Amino acid sequence: MKSVKTENSRNIGQRWFFLSVMLVVSAFVFVSNPFAPSAALGGWGQPARMVPQDFTGLAKNCSPAVVNISTVRTMSGGAGRVFEHFFRGPQGQQDPFGRYFEEFFKNQPQRQFKQASLGSGFILDKAGYIVTNNHVIDGADEIEVKLTDGKEYRAEIIGTDASTDLALIKIKADHDLPVLAIGDSDKIEIGQWVLAIGSPFGLEHTVTAGIISARGRVIGAGPYDDFIQTDASINPGNSGGPLLNMDGEVVGINTAIVNGGDGIGFAIPINIANAVFEQLKSSGAVTRGWLGVGIQDLDDDLKEYYGVSQGVLISEVFPGDPADRAGIQQGDIVLSINGKSLNSTRDLSRLIADLSVESKAEIVLNRKGKVKTVDVIIARRDEAKLGVTAQGTQPDSADSGLGMQIADITPEVARRFGLTDTDGVIVIEVQAAGKSAAAGIQEGDIIKEINHQPVKNVSGYNRILEGIKKGGSVQLYIKRSDTGMVVVKLTR
Repeated sequence: MKSVKTENSRNIGQRWFFLSVMLVVSAFVFVSNPFAPSAALGGWGQPARMVPQDFTGLAKNCSPAVVNISTVRTMSGGAGRVFEHFFRGPQGQQDPFGRYFEEFFKNQPQRQFKQASLGSGFILDKAGYIVTNNHVIDGADEIEVKLTDGKEYRAEIIGTDASTDLALIKIKADHDLPVLAIGDSDKIEIGQWVLAIGSPFGLEHTVTAGIISARGRVIGAGPYDDFIQTDASINPGNSGGPLLNMDGEVVGINTAIVNGGDGIGFAIPINIANAVFEQLKSSGAVTRGWLGVGIQDLDDDLKEYYGVSQGVLISEVFPGDPADRAGIQQGDIVLSINGKSLNSTRDLSRLIADLSVESKAEIVLNRKGKVKTVDVIIARRDEAKLGVTAQGTQPDSADSGLGMQIADITPEVARRFGLTDTDGVIVIEVQAAGKSAAAGIQEGDIIKEINHQPVKNVSGYNRILEGIKKGGSVQLYIKRSDTGMVVVKLTR
């Protein structure tokens, strides 16, 4: 019995020993990463990166390459403008005595005064090139750059690009400058930790942390909107400062905030900025590719109408421009450019803009259900490509048979509405209780197709419509000035 007890005791002791070891190991794994269960428990995919113990090392290593930028602008204005707000009540109402002061001040000569502003930036290389936002230094007469060691330098503008709100400036220092490593913004993920460094409200080298909240945000800042959204605190004065990943690499340039939106900031992806800085550094200006088309995203109705699952719609082709010369047509769906698939107008704009002038682009498109490839020689983008509007007389109209009045697009109508072609018919009146109103058709809509059949004029419109039986489905392919191409469905 003694030997049995001794053996049992030994076995129990061994079991407790191994159990204790397993508990210690499990506890260590859980504490180091409680959100990454072991494979033995089924697993949840890739281990999550937990909140760093602190950001001191990152802030200490990166802050020396972040600079404070102060500018001085010479502004012009009369005394009346300066004092105008004194003559209004707290809710903006006009002070009854204000008109006497206005009469006195309105004829005073315009006077110049100095306006100071603050922003941020970071050092791109040891030679003294510094990245910032265009709006930080736009119109500046003087630019001062202050480093973390307190030294100040006068900066010169190397080049600016208003379209992306980026600028490159340069200082001359008597020593090598600290620089930041450049990351890859295409690899960032939503939920990833980031750090912002800058001078919000002039508070130099303020460090804030947060996560990437979203990617590819379009906020109406310009034609190349593709912002990183972050909840790292960004305020006026952070503009031009870096957004860093946990490896200390720049993944974005802090640029914008939402008025009244606490905790929402936007940064330009560094991959977009890199191409801009290379051009600014070499030539002081940015040259972009130009295709010469109007484009729009495909909604579900347009995808169904064209029978495609992705791509970008060509809503307009400018005569004489590269797309026109290559044979691209209105209504084509661009599927890819140089092998890169397109899912949005933002994709197309960015790809074309990054192409060199006179380079050849291979464009794959869908035209009425058939896939074809065209080669286009890219031209230089002209920012002045705008439609021309003019006053004109109302054209003769005809009843469409669908509760709206339509008319041919005469040259006068084309000028009035800024149209580059006269194919189609224009809706000049929508009956309030008719089918067209119920379907959402609006005055000014240009009907380009009916059930995939091109509409050239009123007679062609009527001929196509007459071929549709009563009660039959009618799909109107419409160009709308404030929207682009839309598909409206109704019944004959």
